[in-house]
Amino acid sequence: MKPIRLMSGFLTVGVWTLLSRVLGFVRDILIAGWLGTGPVAEAFLVAFSLPNMFRRFFAEGAFNTAFIPLFSKKLETGGDAQRFASDAFAALGSLLIVFTVVAQVCMPWLVLAMASGFAGDERFDLAVLFGRIAFPYILFISLAALLSGVLNATGRFAAAAAAPVLLNVILITALLIAESGLASDTTAARPGLHHGTFLVWGVLVAGVAQLALLWVAARRAGFRITPHLPRLTPDIKRLAVIALPAMLAGGVVQVNLLVGRQVASFYDGAIAWLSYADRLYQLPLGVVGIAVGVVLLPDLSRRLAARDESGARAALSRAGEVSLALTIPSAVALVVIPYPLISVLFQRGAFDAADAAATALAVAVYGLGLPAFVLQKVLQPLYFAREDTRTPFRFAVVSMVVNVVVAVSMAYLLGYIGAAIGTTVAAWAMVLQLALGTRPMGEVARFDDRFYRRLWRICAASVVMGLALATIAALLSGPLHMAGLRYVALAGLILVGIVTYFGFGHLIGAFRLAEFRGAMRRG
Repeated sequence: MKPIRLMSGFLTVGVWTLLSRVLGFVRDILIAGWLGTGPVAEAFLVAFSLPNMFRRFFAEGAFNTAFIPLFSKKLETGGDAQRFASDAFAALGSLLIVFTVVAQVCMPWLVLAMASGFAGDERFDLAVLFGRIAFPYILFISLAALLSGVLNATGRFAAAAAAPVLLNVILITALLIAESGLASDTTAARPGLHHGTFLVWGVLVAGVAQLALLWVAARRAGFRITPHLPRLTPDIKRLAVIALPAMLAGGVVQVNLLVGRQVASFYDGAIAWLSYADRLYQLPLGVVGIAVGVVLLPDLSRRLAARDESGARAALSRAGEVSLALTIPSAVALVVIPYPLISVLFQRGAFDAADAAATALAVAVYGLGLPAFVLQKVLQPLYFAREDTRTPFRFAVVSMVVNVVVAVSMAYLLGYIGAAIGTTVAAWAMVLQLALGTRPMGEVARFDDRFYRRLWRICAASVVMGLALATIAALLSGPLHMAGLRYVALAGLILVGIVTYFGFGHLIGAFRLAEFRGAMRRG
């Protein structure tokens, strides 16, 4: 894969992810406006997080990090890649069917593990009901993630990146139907219950739709993945050996999330505040970090299999360079103007000014960790491409301990925001370990001189942009709170930030705008 192909793939994934995140904003704006931070909203958010948490544990966080390097090597060396993919599909599907049945029985305990603060109030019964409806989503979305790995390894990124758009389209549609007079339940004892019910069924429908889309895309790419009884072949045994440490590492990452939700569940509204804040910082994280991670892992795997170490180093350096060029200014913006962003996007209906202020604080704290979240996506493929999942597992355990200590101790001092502080500090602890762990890998795991020359310029351009944002936000404080002007004012504020950053960054050599334009034309 040529370097420009890497950038093209990155932009393809980034654009589709951006569309998904924008639709996710629309979805969460509707949820915030109609459900606010009340019991139904918090019950849905916990129920929805259950299959997503285990999806990252089984599929994206573990299975695919082991599957993609093995599958890529088979493609590179002419092995039977299609048979391996079919066997992996059967093994993962069988495992998840059993796991889903067990989860249905254990749902009350799973909800308590996610949010023990729900015990004894109406949120608990709602979360158990919603959780049982939504949990089978894990089966469909995890198999879809495996098919995404097949497509990504062959350089086909569009369908896999577009699949999450379906989720948000279906959930927005479910909300609109629920809001219309056609589906409203005027006898509902809890405000918003029919919205939550439609939402949670929409999750299940979206899982089926995403799997169908990727199944068709894989067949068109020449991979006919047919379901069959699982077979314990030598390749599947090797996959299991590599995947197990990654699954344990994924479990550690999910413990970090559990710690945050447990802390938040003891503060009314905090789960919703952190969820909406998460949505905002996930926009740049998804567009940049996830896009780079998705494209970089198969690229590094194939280059290392072909012993192209210079090409692997160049790919790593450009991925890191582009990631930070887009992430550092995003982090500065989240820290400098979190309240204007949250108040304009979410403050309406059941979501009031106090909710906006609490969510904005979480956004600022998450913003401080945004570069770390993205750098993890850049550095982890160095390990996974070598089929090394044990080392990241050890690092994840350390970061989990850091998160638990920081989140719990800060919660006693600062309340719900301790959960966000723990997440951010743990992210930087993980990056430090990943960076130090690459030393034995040699030059292939080192960023090149161009990366470091541009890094300090990226930081300087971001600081200038931050000063401009703070100044303009103060001047627009009135229009940002006026119903008829706040959207225009926020758009103007964001435009000032974009022009300032890219203009000054180009001027001092942080990047060349022609590089972005050229990559977009090729994307």
